[in-house]
Amino acid sequence: MSNAMISKRYAEALFELAGEKQLIESMESELLIVKEVFQQNQELILFLSNPAFDKVDKKQLIDHAFRDFSVEVTNTLKLLIDHHHESIVVELVDAFVHLANEAKGIKQAIVYSVRALSEEEQQQLANVFQEKLHIAKLQITNKIDPDLIGGVKLQIGNTVYDGSVLGKLERIEKNIVAIN
Repeated sequence: MSNAMISKRYAEALFELAGEKQLIESMESELLIVKEVFQQNQELILFLSNPAFDKVDKKQLIDHAFRDFSVEVTNTLKLLIDHHHESIVVELVDAFVHLANEAKGIKQAIVYSVRALSEEEQQQLANVFQEKLHIAKLQITNKIDPDLIGGVKLQIGNTVYDGSVLGKLERIEKNIVAIN
């Protein structure tokens, strides 16, 4: 089974538990901190994934490093150690955040543009697509792509809305080729 599948299963189980205990918001906050720690501390990952170190020592480190965190979060990290899945922590957090956002009606979008969009432009785009897609909130990440020539291309999940000049030129080219 792929790491993506494994992390999704752990995230779904943890999300269900968080929902039952009405702890989704607090667990999401804790998990985002866990993600940051794992991303910024390569030694931690090396220690946790090293089979030469005892699982008890690894779990003690988790207890110490995340002592103020909920039992559910620390127990999930310990469970990952037991099953040798320490490497999926970041993916698990991303999957949990995705589930939490879906529950709140929040979607993520990547907006490709020739230049960085202002906060106001991003908010205008978000407002248009929130209304169009009937969602509570659209969180935008702006990425620069000078190949677009002009306009924007927006990706939400697997759906792409292409309003770029490059996209329009490609559609015109397809139409011309189809006519011939």
